[in-house]
Amino acid sequence: MTRLLPYPILSIALLMMWLVLHGSAEPATLIGGVILALAAPVTLSALEMPPLKLRRPGAIVKLIGVVLYDIVRSNVAVARIVYGRKRASKLSAFIVIPLDMRNRYGLTMLATIITCTPGTLWVQYDSRSGRLLMHILDMVDPEIWPELIKGRYERLLMEIFE
Repeated sequence: MTRLLPYPILSIALLMMWLVLHGSAEPATLIGGVILALAAPVTLSALEMPPLKLRRPGAIVKLIGVVLYDIVRSNVAVARIVYGRKRASKLSAFIVIPLDMRNRYGLTMLATIITCTPGTLWVQYDSRSGRLLMHILDMVDPEIWPELIKGRYERLLMEIFE
């Protein structure tokens, strides 16, 4: 919007959150909140992110459903591993998955999805080769993971962001 206030909604939200977290509107707290609300968005605008263009709203709804289902299913699976009797027999492993997606927003969402799903973790991404290093808590079949990540998440994210 302007140089001083590039993201006004974000500035207002940060100030409100600051005041709620501090539980008061004393002058010192208010001044600190205003400084944060002005400085953080200016710093964010310095990153010069490309504009966000969302496509295919139906894919967004489908992705939300897939992710919620997978998170619930993974919570149950991890609970069985943690509280089950055969914990020692479970094999955790790292796996490399080649990704076709290059959109920053899509990759950010994929990282969030993978890391928020219990039992999986986004470890590293090499932007030159497009390879993702992932940790799997219970590696049953390493062959299914590239197909799962690419088919369930990457395909939908590419429909949304690219």
